Amino acid sequence: MRKVSNRPDQQAEADVVLIGGGIMSATLGSMLAVSDPSLKIVVLERFDEVAAESSGPWNNAGTGHSGFCELNYMPDPTDGTKPAEIARQYRQSLQWWAYLAREGVVDPTQFIHSAPHMNVVFGTGGVDYLRARHRTLSADRLFDTMEFTDDPSLISRWAPLLMDGRDPGEPVAATRQDRGTDVDFGALTKALLGVVVERGGQVRTGHEVRDLTRRSDGGWTVRGATSDGGRFAIDSQRVFVGAGGFALRLLQKAQIPEVRGYAVLPVGAAFFRTADDDAVARHDVKVYGQAELGAPPMSVPHLDRRFVDGRGYLMFGPYATFSTKLLRNGSLTDFFTTLRWHNLWVMASAAFRSLDLVRYLISQLAASSRRKFAALQRFWPNADFTDWELVPGGQRAQLVKPRPEGGGELHQGTELVVGGGGTISGLLGASPGASTAVSVMADLVRRTFPKETGSALDEAFAATSDQTATAETLLGSRR
Repeated sequence: MRKVSNRPDQQAEADVVLIGGGIMSATLGSMLAVSDPSLKIVVLERFDEVAAESSGPWNNAGTGHSGFCELNYMPDPTDGTKPAEIARQYRQSLQWWAYLAREGVVDPTQFIHSAPHMNVVFGTGGVDYLRARHRTLSADRLFDTMEFTDDPSLISRWAPLLMDGRDPGEPVAATRQDRGTDVDFGALTKALLGVVVERGGQVRTGHEVRDLTRRSDGGWTVRGATSDGGRFAIDSQRVFVGAGGFALRLLQKAQIPEVRGYAVLPVGAAFFRTADDDAVARHDVKVYGQAELGAPPMSVPHLDRRFVDGRGYLMFGPYATFSTKLLRNGSLTDFFTTLRWHNLWVMASAAFRSLDLVRYLISQLAASSRRKFAALQRFWPNADFTDWELVPGGQRAQLVKPRPEGGGELHQGTELVVGGGGTISGLLGASPGASTAVSVMADLVRRTFPKETGSALDEAFAATSDQTATAETLLGSRR
C-alpha cells in the first residue's frame, strides 16, 4: 500500500467522510476516488493502522464468498436463490478489483489466490442433501461446472486430508468448484485505501469518531478525539459509517429514524491454525461442512488453505466465543451502549426465538480445546493436536431487526441503511460482507451520489464485463 496520510493539520471540510478503515470504507473510497477525483475524501480510523478489525486476515476466513460452498445459504436444497445472489455480487467484486489491476493501481498477487471451494458432508442424510443441492445449482450457469461425488477415492484426490484415516464404510459426499478464491481482505483494504490517497484523499488513523450532528444545511459535523489526546471536527456533505461493530452505535448517535428498533448481538470466533508445511502442501482447497443445530450463520465449520503475507496456512473453525465487546479491540461496555428502550424488546424477542443459538453458544464456551479439536478431526481424522494452535478471530455484531408483526429476529447477512435524504449511510451485519462489499457500495453510489458519479462507475464495470478475462487478470497463471 502507498503511504497513508495522517496529516496533523485538521481539515475542517470534506465532501465525504468515511468512518472506519476497513474493507467497506476502502471499497467505497476507491469507487469515489476513481469516479469523481474532485471529491475531498477523508477516511477516519480509530486505531493506529487500517484493517485492524474484521478486515484483518486473521479476523475472517478469507473466503471469496461466491455461493459455491456456503450450505447455510441454502437450507432448502431445491432453492438456489440465495447462492445465486451471492455469486453475482462476488462477480462484481472481481470486476472492480480487475479494473483497478488493469489501471495499475493495485497488485492482485498481494491479496487474491486461487483456492477451489468444496463441500463435504457425512451420513446418509447429508449425502442426500448435498446431491439435491448439486442438482439444483448445476442447472444454473453460475454453478454449471460444479462437480458432485460420493466416491471416497475421488474425494481423496480432491482433498487428501478429508479421507486420511477415515472409516471406509462411512457415507460421505463432496462437491468441488475450481473457480473459488482465497482473499487477504487486510491487504486488499490497504491497497484500496492507497487508491484513495493517490488521488488526493486522506486516511487519518488514530481518529475516533464520537458524535455525528446534522447541520442546518443538511450536511453533517463529525466530531471525535485523536489518539494523542486532541480533538477534531469535520464538516461534510456526506457520511458513510463502515465501523463494523460500532456502526449501529454511531448511527444511533446521528439520530436517524432508519435504525430505530435495530440491535446487535456480539458474536466472536476462534480458529485452529497450522503452518505445517506437509499439511499445507496436501490441502489446496477451502472445504465447508454443515453447521450444528442452532449455530449462527457465521459458524459453518470449514477447513481452509490460507495465504497471509505470502505464506500458506491451514485454518479450521470457527468456534464461538462470547464477549460484550463489539470489536476485537473494543471495550466490555460496547454492547450496552447500543441498548435503547425501543430495541430492548426486539433483542429479548430475538433471543427467545433463538434458544437453539443460546444452547449452541453455551456448549461452545464449555468445550475444552481437545473437544474443540474433535470437530477438526471430523474433517481430518488423522490431524495431530500438537501441530495446531487455537487463535482468536474477529468479533462481529450480528444484526437483530424488528419484525413488522412485532418483536425481533436475527438477520443473516448485511444490511445497508440510508438516512438523512441520502446524506448518511452505514452498513450493519456480518458475513458475507467483505465479499459483497463492491456490490453493496456500488448500489450506495448509484442511490445517493450524483448521476454522473454513478455513470462513471458503471463505465469502469463495463470495462471488465468479460468474466473469463476478469479471472485471468486477477489470478493469471496462479490457478
